[in-house]
Amino acid sequence: MIVIEQEADLLKVHVYGEMTIQDFREFEARVMQELDTYDSVDLLFDLGNMSGFSVDVALEEVRFSKAHAQDYRRVAVVTDDQWLVWVTWLAGRFAHADVQQFPDLDTASNWLRGDS
Repeated sequence: MIVIEQEADLLKVHVYGEMTIQDFREFEARVMQELDTYDSVDLLFDLGNMSGFSVDVALEEVRFSKAHAQDYRRVAVVTDDQWLVWVTWLAGRFAHADVQQFPDLDTASNWLRGDS
């Protein structure tokens, strides 16, 4: 399950449990909606409560990231899971954005606001 919050050109995506392809499609739709208003968006992915994701989500994430490589400015990923840290690094290779991993929401939010 995902919960998406919008603050101007920032999307905060909180994932709970296993991320499904339907969850990812909801995320894609919200990004596209943002791009109707803004040239690019900032993302905060809170993966601290995520239990996993399916292969189809991983493949769709790579496809979507490649197709929208120019559409992100900064991406903050909140996780302490080493596998997700690696996935974060990999996603950063496809996106032309500053992609960073953070241990908690406060640090990630501060970075996105430029406070750190």
